[in-house]
Amino acid sequence: MTENSGESQNNQPEILGEKIYELAKRRGFFYPSNEIYGGLTGFYDYGSTGVLLKRNLENLWRMHFLRFNDNSFELEPSQIMPEPVFIASGHIKNFIDPSVRCKKEGIYYRADHIISEATGENAEGKKPEELERLITERKIRCPKCGGELGEVKVLNMMLQVKLGAEGDTIAYLRPETAQGVYVNFLRQFNIQRGKLPMGLAIIGKAFRNEISPRQLLIRQREFTQAELQTFIDPSEIESVERWDDIKNYQLRLLYSGKDEIQTFSCEDIASSKKIPKFYVYCMAKMQQFFIDILGFPPDKFRLRELSQEERAFYNRLHFDSEVYLESLGEYKEVGGIHYRTDHDLNGHAQISKKSHEILYNGRRFVPHVVELTVGIDRVFYSIMELFYNPKSVKREWEWMAFPRRLSPFQFAVYPLVNKDGIPESAIKVAEKLKKRYEAFYDYSGSIGKRYARADEIGIPFSITIDYQTLEDNTVTIRDRDTTLQSRVRIEELEAEAGRLLGF
Repeated sequence: MTENSGESQNNQPEILGEKIYELAKRRGFFYPSNEIYGGLTGFYDYGSTGVLLKRNLENLWRMHFLRFNDNSFELEPSQIMPEPVFIASGHIKNFIDPSVRCKKEGIYYRADHIISEATGENAEGKKPEELERLITERKIRCPKCGGELGEVKVLNMMLQVKLGAEGDTIAYLRPETAQGVYVNFLRQFNIQRGKLPMGLAIIGKAFRNEISPRQLLIRQREFTQAELQTFIDPSEIESVERWDDIKNYQLRLLYSGKDEIQTFSCEDIASSKKIPKFYVYCMAKMQQFFIDILGFPPDKFRLRELSQEERAFYNRLHFDSEVYLESLGEYKEVGGIHYRTDHDLNGHAQISKKSHEILYNGRRFVPHVVELTVGIDRVFYSIMELFYNPKSVKREWEWMAFPRRLSPFQFAVYPLVNKDGIPESAIKVAEKLKKRYEAFYDYSGSIGKRYARADEIGIPFSITIDYQTLEDNTVTIRDRDTTLQSRVRIEELEAEAGRLLGF
């Protein structure tokens, strides 16, 4: 089965992005960092509503990926790491981006990105001289002023930190969370009683000196990654304990060199495409997270295979998780599945002089690593866009149709009026709900305005306490998605809340 890889359905996609950004700022999802000082490019703060949504996203990631197997656990390593770590990982030498400068305005751009935007062709992975030739041949100019572009150079994206009173200890803010797992491998292998597969997860900050941060949360200088590094015996890569759970599951794939998304069962991919079963299992768990857990529309998601030129040399297999974003008019990478072999552990063994061989099942070897990584901020923005609804004849305000497990608040509670004992009853209902759920108490403005605020935040259910409540102890529940209302007795509210939310 095949289908087109996706095109924008919005004639003015940039307007969609502007609307989402304005709502995000107005309702406290995210906004520019240090805004009162004019902001700092590539940095955003999450507001009170955004923190709740982001926390729910991260917890859903934990619930899904930490159940990957019975030997997966979360770590929290330091964000600052010494220079030898990044010599071993190759970041000092290879963590570079191609940059090009406008001769007129002095603005720097990612050379491969500016080519892709001007031509529609993927230029990632090309050498600086190739990029410079393309800029010349295609007569690509500065997108801001039309000025001539200069020589393509490379920039290391690491952010250096000097430690100590004399500043004589060189360290770096980590550019990815993965190295924090690799330097902990030996200790954790012993702590987790020498069992494989072994999963070590991190949700935390990473830092990159991006040449041209842009597209809101899509490309920042400080961002959150959620990663699961699974250490395996390479001789057991075809052995998957829970294979029967996913063997008939259909994956949406775009193979390298192909123009159309194809769907295959996991069994077909493992047998006919010769991709190891453990890797295919990881692909299934990744797609399930986006489609089954987060509720992303299947036709907006794909797993794209990277070509040899695009992927890191040590990645034996590499598929990116990509989501189609109408505001950008293209698929954007939001995660990846990387079969990194023993590259990372061997690198740290060489520089640290500590062997990373283990004794397992009577054999000595360095484990291989399969990495599942998700960009939390990119997924956050994807959620904002995919569940955004514009104003309509039926509803005269924008609203967010977040899945109920993601919503910052599950309930909003309103007193119809602020008198006659109604606020006191409403506060009691809110306090009861807050013992189990995130509940939002709002007493300001008309009921219509309060519904609008709740819809913009994406609250699934609004509960109104009115004069009838004083008579028969019932409240009105409004469904965000349908706007339909029903009455429920307060003593039955907790049970009804669980039924409505499904958790």
